[in-house]
Amino acid sequence: MEVYQPDRKSRGRARERVAARQRKQMATPMATRHDAPTAGRPVEARPPMQRSEASVGYAPAPRPARERRAKRGLGLRLPLGGLWARVGLFVSDVLWYIRSDLRVLLGLMACAGAAVLLVLGITVGQGRIFPNVWALGVPLGGLTTDEAAAALQAAWNERVRIRLVDEDREWDVAPASLGLQLDAAATATAARGVGLAGVPFGYGVRPALSLDMLTAQNTLLNMSTQTDLAPFNAGYRWEGDTLVGVPGANGRYLDVAMTLAAMQEDLAAVGEQQRVDLVMTPAAPDFIDPEPYLAQAQALASSTFLVRGYDPFTDETLAWMPDRDTFTSWLEAGATALSLREGPFASYLDAQSQLLSAQDARRYLEPMDAIEQMRSAIEQGRPEATLRIRYRNSTHVVERGDSGYRIARRNGVSFYLMQQANPNRDWDQTLTVGEEITVPSRDLMLPLPPVPNKRIVVDLMTQQLWAFENGQLVFRWLISSGMDQAPTSPGVYQVLSHADVAEGSSVELCGDTSCGTWTMYWFMGIYEAVPGLINGFHGAVLLPGGRYMGGGNVGQPFTYGCVMSQNDNAEQLYRWADEGTLVEILSSEYAPQSELGRQALEMARMNPLPGQPA
Repeated sequence: MEVYQPDRKSRGRARERVAARQRKQMATPMATRHDAPTAGRPVEARPPMQRSEASVGYAPAPRPARERRAKRGLGLRLPLGGLWARVGLFVSDVLWYIRSDLRVLLGLMACAGAAVLLVLGITVGQGRIFPNVWALGVPLGGLTTDEAAAALQAAWNERVRIRLVDEDREWDVAPASLGLQLDAAATATAARGVGLAGVPFGYGVRPALSLDMLTAQNTLLNMSTQTDLAPFNAGYRWEGDTLVGVPGANGRYLDVAMTLAAMQEDLAAVGEQQRVDLVMTPAAPDFIDPEPYLAQAQALASSTFLVRGYDPFTDETLAWMPDRDTFTSWLEAGATALSLREGPFASYLDAQSQLLSAQDARRYLEPMDAIEQMRSAIEQGRPEATLRIRYRNSTHVVERGDSGYRIARRNGVSFYLMQQANPNRDWDQTLTVGEEITVPSRDLMLPLPPVPNKRIVVDLMTQQLWAFENGQLVFRWLISSGMDQAPTSPGVYQVLSHADVAEGSSVELCGDTSCGTWTMYWFMGIYEAVPGLINGFHGAVLLPGGRYMGGGNVGQPFTYGCVMSQNDNAEQLYRWADEGTLVEILSSEYAPQSELGRQALEMARMNPLPGQPA
């Protein structure tokens, strides 16, 4: 059923007519003048006449959307379909209205101001830190003082490192190790007091710090080995095949007191910059001119220098040959001769010591002794130096049946030294399986510089003695060692002393008022059994009461711990063995340590002496 609405239809047609008329007016040019055009002169066209917006009943001619956008200078050319095109048009129109209508701009500014006031009100009301404030690189805006203190303390403990700076050198340390302590609560309170100073460019709050002087001092003193640069005495280097002198240069040493004073002067700056500039004291070299010893350095550095490492226990010699440049870096001018530059040599020494420890954790090279030996060789112009390989303390894990005395014999040290190395151990109590006992360094048994080319080997099982020189057998004979109640201790020792005539005694010879003594000939002490009592080699013995023993009891244990030979043999040994000559005493508990010791046992097995125990 159709519904006829004539009124709506006529109104719609009227609107269409008005729109058509407007389009026609806009499309028809009008003459600039109302009189007739002058002949030969073109008529100027104008847009349709428009009344001012202020005129009653008139409005400005509407501009097409594309023209509005061009006028605004936005230059948007978006496709007419799709979400992004509509968004672009909407934004363009909003911006145009903001620029064209002051009321819109003022409204937006009022909204922004209200939002700022709202944020400020919330910040003030909740006691929070204002935006754009930080400390120690931690943003604190929007945090309460408690939250800020927690964040600062966490950063201080976990992330902050203090750089110690000396020119182009730097070291990083934790603040706590430098004695720096953060007052996180005070720092957070200071950040809260900044207010709006951080808007818009930001505000950094200096941390509140305190300093533990003793901790800082200890840390700096411990670091001085890294920070100090010794003065450079005149030295030498190779330029191609030519050795040239290098003049001396200043060094510098860490001034701990001045560094601490500078830190205290502005602790907040230390925390803020996370940096301490070390105060260094310059030090002049002792010798600046390398020329006086250039010829000596040339002669020594032009040949191969040999560094030997000698282990007196194993009788092993290791050889190291530093390259030309490495050895030359060890040379420096001295007071009266060429000398040793300790720093570069110590680094080389440490590397070799680490290699030794990799083979046996007990072995190492003692720096001061090695430096002394090397300096002596260089000053004397010798192309080689022998460094002694030393031994650290070790640990023995107690096994079933162990005793302190047995552990000492198995490790080649005196029992009284074991007692000194374990001062809190009650040796009258039974050892516990798995217990760890400290075994003192075997170096304690070799107090003198070893004589590397001579070695005496004694075997307690076969009651024999061998003497070797430069690896060759010199003497071999039967001996008498200590009896069960006073046994000879196995281990590696050395000749400590010589005495044509010496006296000995034993508690078994002691009476109520005095102890009986005996006289020994051709005595050489080799180790201290207990403080004040030395066991050693000897020949004939004159017992209390005048009984003379010329050593006829050799081949079986007979003494109170010494090693006795027949008198004429004892004299030969006495005159041949220098002080420092090594003595290796073997037993069923102590296996041969050296190749010569193994050779001696092989001789005893393959070629036994008459009267030798089976």
